[in-house]
Amino acid sequence: MAEVDSRGLPILTNSLQAAAGYRTGVDLLLSAWPGAEKVLGQAIDLDPEFALAHAALARLQAIKGQLAEARASIARAQEIVARNGTSREVSHVSTLSLAVTGQSVKALENALAHLDQWPRDVLILSLPLGAFGLFAFSGMADHDQARVDLCEKVADRYDADDWWFLTYRGWSHAENGAVTVGRDLAQRGLERRRANANAAHAVAHAMFEQGATEEAETLIEGWLPDYDRAGMLHGHLAWHAALSALERDDPQHALAIYSKHVRPSASLGLPINVVSDAVSLLWRLQAYGHDVPAGLWDEAERYAGSKYANPGLALVEVHMGLLSAATGRHVAAIDRIDANSRRIAGGALPAGPVVPAVGSAALAFANADYAECTRILEPLMRDFARVGGSGAQREIIEDMLLLALIRSGQSTKARDLLDRRLHRRPSQRDKRWSLQIEA
Repeated sequence: MAEVDSRGLPILTNSLQAAAGYRTGVDLLLSAWPGAEKVLGQAIDLDPEFALAHAALARLQAIKGQLAEARASIARAQEIVARNGTSREVSHVSTLSLAVTGQSVKALENALAHLDQWPRDVLILSLPLGAFGLFAFSGMADHDQARVDLCEKVADRYDADDWWFLTYRGWSHAENGAVTVGRDLAQRGLERRRANANAAHAVAHAMFEQGATEEAETLIEGWLPDYDRAGMLHGHLAWHAALSALERDDPQHALAIYSKHVRPSASLGLPINVVSDAVSLLWRLQAYGHDVPAGLWDEAERYAGSKYANPGLALVEVHMGLLSAATGRHVAAIDRIDANSRRIAGGALPAGPVVPAVGSAALAFANADYAECTRILEPLMRDFARVGGSGAQREIIEDMLLLALIRSGQSTKARDLLDRRLHRRPSQRDKRWSLQIEA
């Protein structure tokens, strides 16, 4: 009898133990839980010709930014399936290879074609989904809807209690505006597998979108102690709790969470999360009128410079622009803006002009030229989503525009934007800003 993966698809291996390890390793990967690398490595030791185990390891290594190791692992998987692979395995490995080697457009195209034939191939289905998935970083303005459409297209192929599909279907709906539906789905995913950082993350996001800040803090404070600090989402989940503290105007608690879990010296998370979480929280504190303790900006700047010396993903570039502007490194900010403008001309920045524009707006904001900041950002509001990430991450761009409107005396426009935001999400902070305008 052929061995199968965790969703019943056949896998080629000569070892029952390797197959069991593969199923465990993939589920650990999909739940952002520590241990996946070890388990997948053990599966490969048991069966060095196990192509899908090499491919899954490559995916994990790429997520962690271990690009040389990821390329070696996926090359080994390709070598094996070329000699002895089913059509599904060949397509699976080929699609992961495109993702691992940074060929995002082709990877998305291959993934969608693959899923037409094998919709229960969860590792491939995971590629387009999520805040850092192929849809999010495609440059599409409607990637939130695209994720929902894909999830609904394959929904009847998944069991009603599949913890992973519940998690990502829920996250997709919550990000796309169906927050109650999304929260319910994600909550069910968390109930079915508590050791699932992606589900805790999805529920926290839904709570954020509902304005349920105290519930989000309670969830994270109760759940996070059981999640090893080495877990890739540990610091990012703490960031959500810090955002909630800021939402209810408690900057000291937000800073305490930041210092313990989020700052670069404390977090063991993915570099993209460490940089975006650190920069966005410090920027919010400063922009909202709170003091940022000495040394925190310097630490964030050193870490970001060590990880992203060269321009990269749109979401990273937005935060690098905010960082340079906020710390007074305006020459570096201008150099980055120019580099990203050149990347657009060369087709290397799918998000397009919104990325250098946010950098320019951040400079204007830092120089207290709020009218110029609004002039840059207002025409691009529909393009903010193109930078990828989640709604909670992108809200920082809208916050910059809103504060610039308020500070440049454009009260009518500020009120209109606040009204739209409050209709979308009952934010305590937005209510305070509304009262400030009315006063």
